[in-house]
Amino acid sequence: MKLFGRKKAAEQVAVETGPRIVLEVEGMHCSSCGLLIDDELEEIPGVRSASTDLRSGRSTVLLEDGAEIDPDVLVAAVQNAGEYTARPVG
Repeated sequence: MKLFGRKKAAEQVAVETGPRIVLEVEGMHCSSCGLLIDDELEEIPGVRSASTDLRSGRSTVLLEDGAEIDPDVLVAAVQNAGEYTARPVG
């Protein structure tokens, strides 16, 4: 798990630009849920970083330049992290 340095990574996602996919996530109960989801999403080739926010119920996934990832792959990763559901926003 990559729990250490997570806050710095989340702050970086907020200011970085580039291709991104936003997911609406349900079933989170605490901030650890978001960390588990981020870890799963960041294991996907082509994902630069992920930041999941408990309050908004959204996960922002930044993609590497030129990466094309099917949103269903991201949804499956969220579900693999635990008993969560997700859907792309927009």
